[in-house]
Amino acid sequence: MNKDEVSTGAGLSVSLGLWQDRPAAEALATARLADELGYDELWLGEMATYDVFALATAVAGVTERIPLTVGPLAVTVRDPATIAMGVASVRALTGRRVTVALGTSSTVVVEEWHGRSRARAGVALAESARQTRELLDGARSDGRGSVLRSRGYRLRLPAPGGSGLTVAAFGPAAIRTAARYADRLVLNLVSVETAGELIGSLERAAEGAGRPRPRVAAWVCAAVEAKPGAAVAEGTEQLRRGLVGYLAAPGYAEMFARAGFAELVAYARTRPRPRELWAAIPPSAVSAVGVVGSVAHARERIAAYRGVGVDEVVLVPAATAGDPAGAATLSALSGG
Repeated sequence: MNKDEVSTGAGLSVSLGLWQDRPAAEALATARLADELGYDELWLGEMATYDVFALATAVAGVTERIPLTVGPLAVTVRDPATIAMGVASVRALTGRRVTVALGTSSTVVVEEWHGRSRARAGVALAESARQTRELLDGARSDGRGSVLRSRGYRLRLPAPGGSGLTVAAFGPAAIRTAARYADRLVLNLVSVETAGELIGSLERAAEGAGRPRPRVAAWVCAAVEAKPGAAVAEGTEQLRRGLVGYLAAPGYAEMFARAGFAELVAYARTRPRPRELWAAIPPSAVSAVGVVGSVAHARERIAAYRGVGVDEVVLVPAATAGDPAGAATLSALSGG
C-alpha cells in the first residue's frame, strides 16, 4: 500500500503494546517487525513512557513504509491545536502518512497523572473531533465549544487532510460522535459479539447523521504459538494483567459478565487490590477478547471479527522474555 493511500480492504494491523513490564525501547523493535512483515498500519498509543509524537518520529526513522496512527489521545489532556500540530509535525518531518485517534482515556490518566478534569468527557470528545478535523483540513479554529475551544489557530505546516480522524468508542455518546465526525471507529478489548452490536449501533447513528458508516478497527490482544507445542502461557499472563483496569468499567463489565464472567465482574466491583484481581482472572477471560493459542485458532478468531463487520483487525502482541517484541506472534499471523 502506498503511504498516502487509505486501505479499504480487510486490514490486518499492529498496535504497540507499551507493556509496563518490558523495556520501553522494545516498542521500536515491534514497529520494525510490523513494517518488515507487511502489516497494513502501525498504531502508537501513549501511556507512561514516550511522548507519542516523539515516538512516531522515531518509528518512522527505523521503518520503511508503514502508515502510522497516533492515539487514541486523551481529549481532555491534549487540545485540538496541539493534536493537529503534532500530526502535521510528524508528517512534515518524516514524509509518512500519519493519522490520529481520539478518546476520553481513564480517570487515572486524566485526573491523577495529568491533573485535568474529566467532567463532560463525552462533550469534550465531540468538540475535539470536530475541531481537530477542521484543523487537519487546513481551516482556522473558530472558538466554538463549551469544554474545548481554540480561536484563530491554523496550521503553518501543510495540513494533512484526507481520511485521517479516528474516534475510540464504546458507549452511545462516543458512537454518535464517531458517526458524525470520524472516518474510522476503533474498539478496544471487545468480544466478537459486542463488536457486532457496536457496529450495528454505529450504522444506525451514521444513517441518522446522513453519513456513510465509518470504517471500524478493533484492537485485539494476541499471543499465539509460533509452532505447534510452543508455550503461550507467558504472553497470556501479560494479557491477563491488562484486563485488571477494565473488569469494573462501565460497558466492559457488562460485556465480560455476558461472556460468562459475572462472578469475576462482581468481585472487581468490590475494588480489590489490583494484584488480587489479577490473580482471580482466568486465562479464558483473555480468550474472550483476544487471539490466544494456536495459529489456526487465531486465524479463526480474526475471521470472526471480520464476519461481524470489523474492517481492520489490529493485533496488540504480547511481548515477553520468551517472545521479545512479540516477534513470534507477529511472524505467525502476518499475511493473514
